[in-house]
Formats: sequence, C-alpha cells, structure tokens
Amino acid sequence: MIQSRVDILIAPVTKFIKDETTGGILLFSSAVIAMIWANSPWRDTYGAIWHIPFTIGLGDFVISKDLHHWINDGLMAIFFFVIGLELKRELIGGELSTLRKAVLPLTAGVGGMIVPALIYLILNTGSGQTNGWGVPMATDIAFVLGILALLGRRIPLSLKVFLTALAIADDLGAVLVIAFFYTSDISMMNVGVGTVILLVMIGANLLGVRSAVFYGVMGIGGLWLAFMLSGVHATIAGVLAAFAIPARTKIDEVRFVKHMRKLIEDFRNADPNDNDLLTSEQHHIIGDIKKYSAAAETPLQRLEHAMHPVVAFIVMPVFALANAGIHITAESVAAFSTPVTLGVFFGLILGKFVGITGITILMVKTNLASLPENASWTQIYGAALLAGVGFTMSLFITALAFTDPTQVEQSKIGILAASFVAGTGGYLLLRVSRRTRASN
Repeated sequence: MIQSRVDILIAPVTKFIKDETTGGILLFSSAVIAMIWANSPWRDTYGAIWHIPFTIGLGDFVISKDLHHWINDGLMAIFFFVIGLELKRELIGGELSTLRKAVLPLTAGVGGMIVPALIYLILNTGSGQTNGWGVPMATDIAFVLGILALLGRRIPLSLKVFLTALAIADDLGAVLVIAFFYTSDISMMNVGVGTVILLVMIGANLLGVRSAVFYGVMGIGGLWLAFMLSGVHATIAGVLAAFAIPARTKIDEVRFVKHMRKLIEDFRNADPNDNDLLTSEQHHIIGDIKKYSAAAETPLQRLEHAMHPVVAFIVMPVFALANAGIHITAESVAAFSTPVTLGVFFGLILGKFVGITGITILMVKTNLASLPENASWTQIYGAALLAGVGFTMSLFITALAFTDPTQVEQSKIGILAASFVAGTGGYLLLRVSRRTRASN
C-alpha cells in the first residue's frame, strides 16, 4: 500500500521527465530566465557569476578557468558525447544506416548548412566579421523535437523522423566545422596523447570491454583533458569518445529469450519466503536476470538512455542560462542593422528554408528520393522553417567565432530573434497543414 502511494506521488514527475516536450520547455525557460536576469536591476550579477574562477588540479598541475568556460568546454562536452552516441546509433541501425534512408535528410541537411553560411558571408563581405559563417548552420534538435511533440498527431511520424535525422546530420556537420575551423593553436603533443587514449578505447571496444566506468575515466580523465590542453576544442573529445563506445550486445536475442524463460520458470518454482524478503535462491535468480539483461543491451544505448536526462535537465538549461542573457538597450535594437545580426538572422530563417526545401525538391523531382510517407509539401516547408531554430549550437559556435563582446551580442540577438520567428512560424505552418501526401 505504501509503495502504491509513492507511485501515485512520483507518477506525474516521471511522466514530465519522459515527455518529449520537457527538454524544449526547460531550455526555453532557461533562456527566458537569462533574458529577464540580464535586464533586471540585478543584471550586474548575471555577468559576474559566470566569471567566478574555478580551479581543479593536484600539486603543480592545475587548470583554472571561469565558470563560463567550464560550462562551454566541460558541460558541453557531455552534450557532444550524447550527440556522438545518437550519431553512431543512427549510422548503425537508424535513419542514417542505409543510403536509401539517409539520402534525403543528409542532402537536405547539407543544403541547410551551405546556404545559411553563404547568406552570412554575402551579408558580411568586407566587414571583417566573416568568421561567424558557422553560426547559422546548425539546428537545435531539443527545441525542434519539443515543438514537434506539441503538434502530436497533426503531422505524420515519418516527418518527425525526417526532421530528426536532418537535425542529427546537421549536428555532425557542425561538429566537423568546429573541429576544422574553430580551433586555436594546436599542441601536437597533446593531440598525440589524446589519439593514443582514443586508440586504447577503441582497442578495449574490440576486445569486448563493456564497462561504462572504464570508458568514462578514459574519456573524461584522458581524452577530454588532452584535447582541452591541445587547442582542439574539447567538445570534439565528446564525439570521438562516443564513437569508441561498444554498440554490440554480448548475447543475441535468441539466447536472451531462452535464458530469460528458464530464469523466470526457476523463479516461479522457487520456494517463497513467508514475508516480503526474497529467499537466497530468488535473489540469486534475479541477479542472473540482471546479468543477462545487461548482456542483451548495447553499452551505447544504455549510456545514451542514462545520459539523456543529464543533458536535457542539467547541461542544456545551464548552458542556456549562461549564454542567452542579453542586456537589451537602444544599441541592441540598432544591432538589427549590423551585418553580423542580419547574417545570422537571415542565415537561419531564409538560408535554412531555401537550403532544405531546395535540395528536397531537387531530390524528389529527379526521383533520387521520395517525400516522407504521408507528408505533404506544406509540411516539408514547415519542417524547413522549423529547422531555423538554431539556439544551442548557434550560441555555442558564437562563443568560438567571436572575441569582441559587441559582435557576440549582435550574433546572440540574431540567433534569439531567428529562433523565435522560425519556431513560431514552423509550428503554425505545420499546425494548419494536412496529412495528405503530395504527388511527386
């Protein structure tokens, strides 16, 4: 009876955590709090708190950075680790696992990266601020999935899968852009150390090591630290570490079912206690059930499932809180006439829409791909507009692309304005669209 009452109390919390909209709600709420805080009478504390120094180390070996850097270089490495797990899963057995499945979201994703970058470069030619071309390239998958969840059954599942695969491909492109174009001076010695650690992790994978603790220690204490000291952005270590995580089960489905049937039958036939405690035999059987259940699950999927709440409820909200605060002044309004803000805004709104729809139309009309099942062209247009929600990744690249605080603010204004317009416009367009497939 006590257990049932506890279940009643925690059921709403569990439902909230598992709801697809929750991540987007928390992310949006954190951004709103940051904006309110940065424009309140306590706005000075907003900037001050993120510049509090934080030092870790032992003896003469110490790393000292302010909280803002720890969030962007440390916490976001966890975000990129989960992105890497999602990418690997999709490449192995998901929507990017075969050419037939991957061709439309991949090519549409490429179009949705190239056109925004070109629009930014065109609007910033001769301004000396062309380094921000990567800012409007990426789609914020958490916000997009949250908005799609709000639409429910108004849109077909195939469109959700298409947009999710597109956003994941988009993230892969953003990771490559960060790796090759937004790095500082590189220490080859530390890159070499990181490479050796990565090879050790890959070797352990091939030898059958499945311990999450091992990969955590090697990934954080070794690979992430080496990359942070090397000048290659530390978040890249998150993606590389994810690709070293095993994606194979220890036993196949047939053996798993066979063992589980036997163990359940043994448990049923075991003599019970006369109280709520298990007998030694029952406890042993349950231990075997746990062992075989773990063996039937891939470490990759287990880690992805375990890490997703950490990213959704801690990493991304904290990142938004630390990066989305903009003090609105007359200069902020005037920023809409600056090349950086215009480049980011039109890159996300116009560039994403033109790039994604243009490539999709080309692929479908040439019979190289087909529209997602039961999806209409209006829904494709709505999805393309929704992809202009850049938020998390765009804010992240902003911090890498610009060193001038004025340009950082201009970029953030463009990101927030574009994300609001794209999110609202995409939602409304998809809400009024019909689930009838357009002719190809």
